[in-house]
Amino acid sequence: MLDADVLEQMQYDVKYLASDRLEGREAGTPGEKLAADYIAAKFGNSGLMPYGDSTTYLQAFTFQAEPVLGPDQFLQIGRSTLKLDEAYAVLPFSATGSARGKLMKAGYGIQAPDLDMDNYKDLDPKGKIVALSISSPDGVHPHSKYLAYHDLKARAEKAAELGAIAVVFYNDDPTAEEPAFDMSPKVKSCTIPVVFMIGDARSELLLENNPVVLRTDIQRTERTAFNVVGMLDNGKDNVVVIGAHFDHLGYGDEGSLHRGDPEIHNGADDNASGVAVLLQLTRDLLEMDEARQNDYLFIAFTGEEKGLYGSNYWTKHPTVPIADLNYMINLDMVGRLDSTGAIGINGVGTSPAWNAVDHILVGDLKVKTTTSGIGPSDHTSFYLQDVPAIHFFTGTHADYHKPSDDEEKINYDGMLRVTRYIESLILELGDEGKLPFTKTEEVNTENTPRFKVTLGVVPDYLYDGKGMRIDGITEGKPAANADLKVGDIVVKLGDVEVPDMMGYMKALSAFEKGATAPIVVLRDGKEFSTSVTF
Repeated sequence: MLDADVLEQMQYDVKYLASDRLEGREAGTPGEKLAADYIAAKFGNSGLMPYGDSTTYLQAFTFQAEPVLGPDQFLQIGRSTLKLDEAYAVLPFSATGSARGKLMKAGYGIQAPDLDMDNYKDLDPKGKIVALSISSPDGVHPHSKYLAYHDLKARAEKAAELGAIAVVFYNDDPTAEEPAFDMSPKVKSCTIPVVFMIGDARSELLLENNPVVLRTDIQRTERTAFNVVGMLDNGKDNVVVIGAHFDHLGYGDEGSLHRGDPEIHNGADDNASGVAVLLQLTRDLLEMDEARQNDYLFIAFTGEEKGLYGSNYWTKHPTVPIADLNYMINLDMVGRLDSTGAIGINGVGTSPAWNAVDHILVGDLKVKTTTSGIGPSDHTSFYLQDVPAIHFFTGTHADYHKPSDDEEKINYDGMLRVTRYIESLILELGDEGKLPFTKTEEVNTENTPRFKVTLGVVPDYLYDGKGMRIDGITEGKPAANADLKVGDIVVKLGDVEVPDMMGYMKALSAFEKGATAPIVVLRDGKEFSTSVTF
């Protein structure tokens, strides 16, 4: 295929995938399905064998969608009907439901036997709607001796455990921040309706035995998303995976850096560019006789922007045995090669064979490498399965995760140079047989500045049960030193219960370097307790 034809085809692919018609390709939306169908058709045109579900190219999976407030919201206290978003808000962990009963004030709603504290002493919350302050006896700050009891969801669950049918939180502490109202699938629902009173009306309304009528409506739905999987079968024992995610942020999603009204995020570089290179590789490798030492499994992943959902799912439900995989090449944001020709290749520490990248000279690219097998893209899911995996990346830019990441800014000549480089690398590795795998040192797997410590784990973002499931563990970090294992589910860290991912992050943020804390995990359905030193 002539280079001019290649450039024209890659531009055609990016233009379609990054068009407004697909509305930003957010996982689980009609636009994402249009993209999946387009890629599947391209796989078919290239002669790839279907390797998804039931002899199709598509591999379907479900995930929790972003929760949204439904229309049935109501709060009446005494004779006053309160207005949503002005006088009260529904908290993200509220259950959907209704409650009618008398109000009972129970202080902070804290039961702390170790601190000789019980706000429910001599109270019977059974059948009552409990009003609770969001503060604590010594305030809300990192040095509070009640820190383990600050979590509002845990306090609401305690009230429910004691028989309360709903909780109304309020703020009587000028130093305490109001709770977050943003909905997130990372926040799991508790068992009763929970709201927060905004402003100072509490003094007039939150009176003992005042009648309350409450209805909350949070719509928590599942979405179906699709990986696209096709095989170039050369009849070989080893399979090379070439992957790129095709989803993006829709009209914004929680990863957007855009401020203002929702706009379509077309994601031309992130990652229509990677998909276009992947599609070109399907055509080229079919024609390259010298590249037939392996089979090639091409996977267009969805849900990467939500937490590597698609690659996580595929590696846990592989359509080719993991043991057959030789190595993985991940293409994520390869469309903005700059004038210096600098390209990042991440994950070269996952096999000594990746030393080959140092002496491939194609298209005058200036290669910059990092060693870690863990990063914010789909190669991570394969590294966690002990598969050598690298990530090609032409760098971030001012349009990253913004509506301005559009097709006209793509450097197609640069994408062609990346394509030819990958093909040369594949040929260079052709006689190596199966690549040996090596674990790498990680710098900061939680990768967020608000944490002063790291547990040294990769969370399973698709896990939908109670707690935080560990998908990967870094050697030499606190989790490994505490003998935690992949598959363990963290349910308590220090004195803090971990109900979900958000609870885990809150618990982690409370610790300083050098601290030692008890940790409780579920392992094979049984509790395992140990201590972890940060």
